[in-house]
Amino acid sequence: DETPVMMDPAQVDQILANLCVNARDAIGGAGKLTIETAVVFVDSQRCAKFEGAKPGDHILLTVRDTGCGMAPETVQHIFEPFFTTKRFGEGTGLGLSTVYGIVQQNGGFIDVSSKVGHGTTFEIYIPKAKQDGQEANHAAVSESPVVGGKETLLLVEDGPAILKVLERRLTSLGYTVLACSTPDEALLKASTHAGPIPLLITDVVMPGMSGRELSDRLQELRPDMKTLFMSGYTASVIEHHGVLDDGVEFVQKPIKIPVLATKVRAMLDDKRA
Repeated sequence: DETPVMMDPAQVDQILANLCVNARDAIGGAGKLTIETAVVFVDSQRCAKFEGAKPGDHILLTVRDTGCGMAPETVQHIFEPFFTTKRFGEGTGLGLSTVYGIVQQNGGFIDVSSKVGHGTTFEIYIPKAKQDGQEANHAAVSESPVVGGKETLLLVEDGPAILKVLERRLTSLGYTVLACSTPDEALLKASTHAGPIPLLITDVVMPGMSGRELSDRLQELRPDMKTLFMSGYTASVIEHHGVLDDGVEFVQKPIKIPVLATKVRAMLDDKRA
């Protein structure tokens, strides 16, 4: 029996992709990854332990691994944007803060249990959609259809899970996507691609080179290329990266695909004065 939630499917992809990548890294060699779903009732006593949680029926998404596990002091910080257990070159460690943001955005909460040497379990609770509000919600969604195109997009994101999700979703909208996990790879593809690339979509904070620096260098190769910046950091954090200036286009993570698609289409259709 299907139980609906009002949530962007791309956000479910981002949650699973991020948690599965982390589980893979935690397992290292041979191990087991389990993904389960269930419908559960969350009472007020349990809600009191989690900020923003409300009693009622929830969809429970459980992701469990038999990896190395985490110490209690590590678990306390894993959802913070600046906290990471990754070494240099393994990404920025924004995956779990992105997951947390998505769940909070959809009115849910996360419970984490872990023990060193015994694996980690993430329990994600998302409120069940209310039947009496479905028609209005569906109507609101239908008012903003997702529109794609045939242009080529240069997509740069150092988080492998987010990169795959965005590449797949943008490709499904008809775009040709040149997906890159590093700024250097983006520079190479931009210099060797035969056709036009009207839009760069890039993360702001990346190892080695910021999104703004990448955009500036690509302007030398392709002066007509526009740039759409994206980041999971707050405005106060990314302000010094130069992407909050007037006229600069920006989307906040966690990214909703309809919002991204609308922004991309608007930028591609815009006629410069």
